[in-house]
Amino acid sequence: MPNEDERRPRRNDDSNSRRNDRQGPGSSDRSSAAGRSGAPRRDGAPRRDGGYQRRDGAPSRDSGTAGGRGFPQRGGAGRERPERSFDDRPRFNDPEVPEEITPQDLPTAARNELKTLSKENAEQVARHLAMAAKLIHEDPPLAHEHALAASRRAGRIAIVRETLGITAYATEDFALALRELRTFRRISGKDDQIALMVDSERGIGRADRALETGRAVDRAKLPTSVRVALAIAMSGARLDLGQTDLALGELEIPELDPDRAFEWSPALFYARAAVLEDLGREEESQFWVSRGDAASDALGLNDDEDEIIIEDGLIEDGEE
Repeated sequence: MPNEDERRPRRNDDSNSRRNDRQGPGSSDRSSAAGRSGAPRRDGAPRRDGGYQRRDGAPSRDSGTAGGRGFPQRGGAGRERPERSFDDRPRFNDPEVPEEITPQDLPTAARNELKTLSKENAEQVARHLAMAAKLIHEDPPLAHEHALAASRRAGRIAIVRETLGITAYATEDFALALRELRTFRRISGKDDQIALMVDSERGIGRADRALETGRAVDRAKLPTSVRVALAIAMSGARLDLGQTDLALGELEIPELDPDRAFEWSPALFYARAAVLEDLGREEESQFWVSRGDAASDALGLNDDEDEIIIEDGLIEDGEE
């Protein structure tokens, strides 16, 4: 993916909205074709019920003939498979990619995954993925259209399925996001998007399943930013179940250090502050809000601030 930021899993409490405004949209930790925007809230989020129709225009198994098949079986007069002319092939109105967007706008690691494609196809897929990354924050639906266009050309490439899952999540289509991120994990063998998978389970109302999904991975093998995002998502699932004390416990991880800040620190600090507020521990909550604000300022996440203030040696130059 083109950028290294980490998308922050959603919280479903109203008290966190003001902190989300401070923090600004989060993004992904892995080089993928679309960075993750600020995670949607569960309150009022639309739900997607049921499955999805096939996009290639193929008939379903229960349509067509009385035998329940899309086409008649071979053999016998009148049972030949109907021919499809060139004009009958499914057509899609792929979103336009500006001429100035080139495959080189996609990170090298992502372009390398496209080498199994023909040169022309790889270039078109790369340009759509680059557009998805460019638009994910400002226009998630259009970013999703570009991800869909890429998937129609290269549906077996891990980076493409990952991007489609991320843009589906950004548009709050949590069922599709979960399906695509599972496919990405199966193809790549990586758990880089486990936090979004947990949060997508929450989005479709399955908090218990979300906890099972998060517990199924070895956290010690996850990159630090992914491990932190997973802790926040697991905490949110606990809140969904009314387990506020356990939600706080999910955030008790080594990365919860108020005197140092990395890209994932503000979201972790704000998440802890919100749970403490839910528990009625206002003084402690305000402390972590202040730590989150200071970390955001020091990391340059508050674009409206003209001056960055670093307090108490909050920033470390690099991760240990």
